[in-house]
Amino acid sequence: MSTRRGTGVFGTAVALLLLAACSDDSPSILTPRSEAAERVQGLWWLTFWTSVFVCVLVAAFLVQAVRRGRATAAEEGIDKRPVLWGPRFIVIAGLVVSGAVLAGTFAVSLRALNALAGPAGDPALTIEVVGRNWWWEVRYPNGAVTANEIHIPVGRPVEVKLSTADVIHSFWVPQLNVKQDQVPGMDNRISLLADEPGRYRGQCAEFCGLQHAHMLVYVEAQPPAEFDQWLAAQGAPAASPTSSTAGTGRDLFLRSSCAGCHAVRGTSAAGTLGPDLTHLASRETIGAGTLSMQRGPLTGFVRNAQDAKPGAAMPPTELTPEELSAVVDYLMGLE
Repeated sequence: MSTRRGTGVFGTAVALLLLAACSDDSPSILTPRSEAAERVQGLWWLTFWTSVFVCVLVAAFLVQAVRRGRATAAEEGIDKRPVLWGPRFIVIAGLVVSGAVLAGTFAVSLRALNALAGPAGDPALTIEVVGRNWWWEVRYPNGAVTANEIHIPVGRPVEVKLSTADVIHSFWVPQLNVKQDQVPGMDNRISLLADEPGRYRGQCAEFCGLQHAHMLVYVEAQPPAEFDQWLAAQGAPAASPTSSTAGTGRDLFLRSSCAGCHAVRGTSAAGTLGPDLTHLASRETIGAGTLSMQRGPLTGFVRNAQDAKPGAAMPPTELTPEELSAVVDYLMGLE
């Protein structure tokens, strides 16, 4: 019974592990969308097929050894005489061949890593990405500030200046480039160059605390003309409320603790502890990929962010239900 139970648990664990990568937007180095990511994919396949070859070869020798060990001298076709060249074979196969395989793999990896270390070309623009617990702040040269979403033009290199405001984070978008650490007191740089339009998911790749798993970032690669329009719109001040309820929500927002943590360009709100909300409603997620940008999830997140993201710096609101509804009206108009 215990054996069957153990087998069932093992099978369930394997199934869950395989299903964990079945999400539509699950990032994978096996679906590269840039030259840099293609180099990483090449290294992955080189390592994979080398490992497969070695495993098959070792398995074949093990089968032969077991077969010889279990055979009796009388069995036909089994040579039981001592293998005189055994020690020599062990030295050659175990040291020389293995060393050559490792040295060759290292040489190819070193060449690829050297190419990945350089820029993808003269950057079309430079943006800043600051890692915070547990979200990403993104700053553009024209003053646009967004959070957890990076927009880049297709076919144009973008230099990303990486830093952190607290602990060590690691910026990684598998389909576009290798990961790059964000270390306190240091500025690192990485290039993003997408070959085709698309939405590519990234992740903090360095354990950074309680909500590490909910620290996603999305890179939206757009045609250049579309990107220029987006950048110009994001650089503009926040839109004025279009309804009396939204106007009331704006007044409540500016009088409450919200304005002490968040910035809304074009208003007196200039907080820096939380994400810039100037164009909040134009984003697709809330809380670095924790929730979708819709009225219901946004209302719940404003009411008490701890329900969706325990440990986040945002405290529960003290607004009444009517006041909360008005504030959400205002926020949903910030496109």
